[in-house]
Amino acid sequence: MLPSLFISHGSPMLALEPGASGPALARLAAELPRPKAILVVSAHWESRNLLLTAGAQPQTWHDFGGFPASLYGVQYPAPGAPLLAAEIAERLKAAKLPAELDAQRPFDHGAWVPLSLMYPQTDIPLLQLSLPSHHGPELQTRVGRALSGLREQGILLIGSGSITHNLGELNWRAGPDVITPWAKAFRDWMVEKLAAGDEEALHQYRRLAPNAERNHPSEEHLLPLFFARGAGGAFSVAHSGFTYGALGMDIYRFD
Repeated sequence: MLPSLFISHGSPMLALEPGASGPALARLAAELPRPKAILVVSAHWESRNLLLTAGAQPQTWHDFGGFPASLYGVQYPAPGAPLLAAEIAERLKAAKLPAELDAQRPFDHGAWVPLSLMYPQTDIPLLQLSLPSHHGPELQTRVGRALSGLREQGILLIGSGSITHNLGELNWRAGPDVITPWAKAFRDWMVEKLAAGDEEALHQYRRLAPNAERNHPSEEHLLPLFFARGAGGAFSVAHSGFTYGALGMDIYRFD
C-alpha cells in the first residue's frame, strides 16, 4: 500500500533548480510502487468549499510572476481522471464532505513542480482537491481520513505546501547551511508532535507551537500536512532541510 506524503514544494524555481530536494523527491518516487493515479491537495488552491479537478487534460498553470522566462515554458501534461474524480466525490459525500467537480481547473505549481521531479514522464493521471483553508487543520484531517482507503487502490495522496512559510523574512542570499532559529524551533516542534501522534497539539499548533504565526502568517502552506497525516499511518521524515534561511523543505511520509 502506498503511503501518503507531505511535500514542502519551495519556490517554483525548484522545477529548474532542484537543489537537495530534487534528488530526494526522485529517490522517494523510485522507492514507491508506481501509482495508478495521484491526488494532490495544494496550498495554491484555496476555496470556500471542496472542489475537485475533473478535466480529462488539465492545463499547466504558471500561477506566479517575476521568474525567468524558461520557467514559464515548463509544462506538465499529465492526464486528468474524470471517472476517478467522480468516485472520490462519492467518498467525500459519504463522509459528509461534499465536493463539487471542476472540469476547467488547471494544475497549479503546488502540484506540477514537485511532480515534475518525482514523475517527469507525466504519464500518471493527476487530480487536485482544493483547500478550504478557513476551516483550519481539523477539516483537512477529516478529508484525509475520508480518502485514506484510496491508498489501497494504488493512488498516491500528497499534501503540497511548506513546513515553514514566511516569505517576508527569507534571506534570498542564504545557502542551505543557514537555518534561522525561530524556523528550526517550529519545525522541530511539529516533527516531535507528528512522531508522537499528538493530534490535539497539532490541531492547536497556532496556540502551542513556538513562533507559529511567524512561520505561518497564514495557514494555507501548512494545512496540506494535516490532509497527508489524516490519510496515512506511521510518520517518518523522508527529507529535511532549509533554504533561504527559513523556508523549510522537509518531506514527510505516512505509511
